[in-house]
Amino acid sequence: MSVKVSTPKGTRDFLPEEVKKRNYIFTTIRKVFELYGFEPIETPSFEMSQTLMGKYGEEGDRLIFRILNSGDKMKKADIQALSEDNLPRFANSLAEKALRYDLTVPFARFVVQHQHALSFPFKRYQIQPVWRADRPQHGRYQEFYQCDADVVGSDSLLCELELIQIFDQSLTKLNLPGFTIKLNNRKILSGIAEVCGEQRRLVELVTAIDKLDKIGEQGVIDELRDKGISKDSIEKIRPLFTFSGNNELKLDFLRTFLNTSAIGIQGVEELSYLVRTVSQFPLERGVLELDITLARGLNYYTGAILEVKAHDVKMGSICGGGRYDDLTGLFGLKGLSGVGISFGADRIYDVLSELNLFPDEVLHQKKILFVNFDELTYSHVQKLLTGFRNKGVICEIYPSHAKLQKQFKYANDKNFTHVVIVGLEEIKNNSVALKDMITGDQRILSQEELLNL
Repeated sequence: MSVKVSTPKGTRDFLPEEVKKRNYIFTTIRKVFELYGFEPIETPSFEMSQTLMGKYGEEGDRLIFRILNSGDKMKKADIQALSEDNLPRFANSLAEKALRYDLTVPFARFVVQHQHALSFPFKRYQIQPVWRADRPQHGRYQEFYQCDADVVGSDSLLCELELIQIFDQSLTKLNLPGFTIKLNNRKILSGIAEVCGEQRRLVELVTAIDKLDKIGEQGVIDELRDKGISKDSIEKIRPLFTFSGNNELKLDFLRTFLNTSAIGIQGVEELSYLVRTVSQFPLERGVLELDITLARGLNYYTGAILEVKAHDVKMGSICGGGRYDDLTGLFGLKGLSGVGISFGADRIYDVLSELNLFPDEVLHQKKILFVNFDELTYSHVQKLLTGFRNKGVICEIYPSHAKLQKQFKYANDKNFTHVVIVGLEEIKNNSVALKDMITGDQRILSQEELLNL
């Protein structure tokens, strides 16, 4: 009985042309990372569950893929927890490991584990897949790649400034015509909670505020009310949902709104420094915009919060990040400040595809196919194959003595730019027939002329 084959929802296969496009994205971003002094690392695809759980908030924890214990470990399941209706404890006893949800928390674990082998400040980049049990939809997958850059061991705002510049340079090099780099600060959100008297409800407050662009002002108010935020508190923060203006006007508004909150004012001054410095050294294509509703819903951000949205497409954020001063403290290493960003490679791929922004040379680089007539042909063209490969030109010979029509079809299907024909006549004259598969032109060249094209 045949089995219907398919990939799990939220995952995808990638054909050769798609992989080339993805590699173009990875290579472009990697080069910018390295220009700023970031070094590559890799971590395992799965971590101990205790490493990941509790780091992303309640919503994030629900999206972590748990790995079921195997073999004799299944016998160690905490049946008593099940009988006591303690499902979290029972689940932990069944799944000691989990697929990584992002690259930042595993990086924090990496820093703590290898702290004596690292020189601080430590700047790393990492390009690897992550997994989230999210509902699949346009631009949202359960398996996707992230391209991260982080600095740990420095609390200087120059780190945030460099990461903003990396966003701008990378996306400009990928030829995005326009994008907005949204900026906020967790200290401002803490200040908002303090001003409205809801310091203990910070997570519920910012999680709802973060959804403003998705569910609108009334939706946020309804969610805050459902979470038990008082009517007076909601009225105090309501002006934040609608105020507008340029970055300087927003900063002035926040200085007034948060004038009774020391931590809020500290966040305002940090944002002011970044806005002022970026204005002195303007971005190439990115637009820096303060957005005080930006929260990103993650528990570990303590300072700057960053998010990037592309113009002219219906797509969520394509990049994000922020400062997490106490993240390594969760693993026993106190006082080590960190800040990082993440490129959503799959979303960037979808944006480039929708806007038709992949350069032609990604798919149509010079590629040469040698027609295979017989064994004599192979012996004669081997020197030419080696010569082209030594020059970095992609080339191959058709593997069998198939009909010429079939070999030319293969050349068309594989996007070869040129086909080289070497028959008995060409061998006799030490020449080749070169067909341009784009223009259809064909000409006779010497072997030396061919290698010097």
